[in-house]
Amino acid sequence: MAEKTFFTKVGQTRILPLGLKILAIFVCLILFSNFATNYISLQLSKREVITLNNTIMIEQLKELYNNSVNQYEIYSYSKSKENTVEALSKVAKAGFEHDNSVALALKRNGNLDFVVCNNDSTIWTRFIDETALNVLLDDLSDGKMEGSISFKGYEGEYFGVYKYQEDWDYFLIRAELRRDMNKSINRVFVIISIIIMVLTIFFIVMGYLILEKQFRPLHQFTEALLEMQNNKSLGIIDLSKAPNDDITYFAASFNSLSTAVNSLLTTFQKFVSKDIVAKAYSGQEVGLEGRQQELTMLFSDIKSFTFRTETLGNDIMDVLNVHYNKVIQNVHTNEGVVGSIIGDAILAVFGTSKTEQSKSLNAIEAAWEITRSTAELRRLMNDRKVAIEKKRELTESELKVFEAVLLDVGVGIDGGEVFYGTIGRDDSRNPKDAHMTNTVIGDTVNSASRLEGLTRIYHLPVIVSEYIKKEVENETNRFKFFEIDTVLVKGKTEGKKIYFPLDSADADPLTVMKFKTYEMALQAYYEGDWDAARFNFRECGLDVATVFMDRIGESRAPKNWSGIWTMTTK
Repeated sequence: MAEKTFFTKVGQTRILPLGLKILAIFVCLILFSNFATNYISLQLSKREVITLNNTIMIEQLKELYNNSVNQYEIYSYSKSKENTVEALSKVAKAGFEHDNSVALALKRNGNLDFVVCNNDSTIWTRFIDETALNVLLDDLSDGKMEGSISFKGYEGEYFGVYKYQEDWDYFLIRAELRRDMNKSINRVFVIISIIIMVLTIFFIVMGYLILEKQFRPLHQFTEALLEMQNNKSLGIIDLSKAPNDDITYFAASFNSLSTAVNSLLTTFQKFVSKDIVAKAYSGQEVGLEGRQQELTMLFSDIKSFTFRTETLGNDIMDVLNVHYNKVIQNVHTNEGVVGSIIGDAILAVFGTSKTEQSKSLNAIEAAWEITRSTAELRRLMNDRKVAIEKKRELTESELKVFEAVLLDVGVGIDGGEVFYGTIGRDDSRNPKDAHMTNTVIGDTVNSASRLEGLTRIYHLPVIVSEYIKKEVENETNRFKFFEIDTVLVKGKTEGKKIYFPLDSADADPLTVMKFKTYEMALQAYYEGDWDAARFNFRECGLDVATVFMDRIGESRAPKNWSGIWTMTTK
C-alpha cells in the first residue's frame, strides 16, 4: 500500500491541497465572525447589565433611603448613632451580590458617615475621588438630588446611583466595582469562546472529511501529474472511480491532450537524437545553434552491402530493421547519440552529455556490443540453416539468400574537436517551412569513416585511433590496444597509427600471444627488416597478418622506407 502524504512537494515547494485551502479560509471567516459577533454581543449585553444593575441598585437605594429616614427619627429620640449605622448596614448588605458591592454615606466635606462593604477586608477611611464629589455638590447646588455616579475607590473604579438625604445631610451611594462586572462578562466571553472553539474543531474535522471525499479525485489527478513530471513523460489519469463533475471533465481533457502529445513525442523521438528530445521536453527552445565540442565518433557499416541488396531486393529493409534495432539499442545503452543513418551505415556520437565514464570508453563498449549482436544474429541464422538442412538440402537461391542475411559489420572510432548542433531553416513566422537536422561536422567524422573502411582491409571488427587509445588507457586496463599499422590516408600529409582494442574480458591467452607476436612482426616491418617481419607474421597466424604478407611479398624494404603505408583510396 502506497504511503499517503499530507503535503506533496515539487522540488522544494510544498503543494497545499485545494480542499485544505478552502477549509482554512472558511474556518478563518467563521472564527472571525463568531468572535466578532460574540464580542459585540457582550458589549451590548454589558450595557444592558449595567442598566439592569443600576435599576436594581436604585431599588436597593430607595429601600436604604427610606430606612435612613426612619433611622433618623429613631436617632432623634435615642441619640445612638451606632444602632442607626448597624441597622442601615443590615439593610444595605441584604442587597449585595458581588464581593466588592458597597454602600456609602458621603458627607459634603468628603468624610464618610458610614461605609458598608460586602468584602469586610476592604477598609474605607475617606472618599478619595474629589472630582466625583465636586460633581455631586454642583448637581446639588443645581437642585439635582439623585442620579448615576462613577468614582474611584480603594479597589478601583466604581459605578452606581446616589440620592441626597436631607435629614442626615449626606449622599447615600449604592455602587458596584466595575472590575467585578467586567470579570463576570469576561467569564461569559471565555466560556462562549471555548464553546466556539470546540464547535469549530468539530466542524473542521467534519468539513475536512467531507471536502477530502469531494476533492479526493482532484488529489489523485495531482499525484498522477506529479508522477508524470518526475518521470518526464506524459501519462493517462485513471478516471475509473472519478465522479461526474467538472474536475473529472478537466482530467478527461488532459488525457486527450496527453495522448496527442505522447503520439507527437513518440514520432519526434524516432526521427531525432535523444539529446534533442530531452532538450525539447525540458521546455528549452530548439533552434539553429551549435558549437565546437570534443566528442568521440563511432562509424559502423555493413560489409558487402551491394551484394546483399541485389540478392534480397525489398527484403533488405527488413534485414536492416532487425540489424538497427540492436545497433541503436547498443548505442543508447552506452550513452551515445545516433547522429545519422545513411543506408547501411550509422554514425553515433559520444560525449554530448556527462556520463560516469569517458566518451571513448563508452564508444568502444558500444562497438563491441554491436559486433557481438551481429555475431549473435549470424549464429541464429546458422542454427536455422542447420535445422533446415536436416530436413532437406537448400537450393542455390536459398544459399545465396542465406549468405546475404549473414550480416557482418566494421566499426571505426575516432575523437577530437568537431562542430555539433542543428542546421537548416528556422522560420518562426511560418513554422511549416522550417526544417532542421542535428549534425556533427569535422575531420574526426571523416576519420571515423575511414577507420571503419580499414576494417575490411585488415580483417578486424573494430579499429580506433591513437586519441581513443590514450583516453581509454588513462581510465581502465580492460582493453589491450595492439598497434595495427601506420597509414597515410588519401588527402592527408601525415601518417596515423591505428589500433585494435582487444577486450580482455573475452580474449583467451592464445589470442593475446598471437597479437604480441604480431606486434614484433610490425616493429620489424617498421624498421625495414622484412625478413624478420615475414617470419613473425607467419608465426602469429592472424588474418590481419596476411595483409602484410601480401603487401611485402618476398621483397625487401625499399630505400628511404618510413614505415608508413600510403592508401590510394578513402
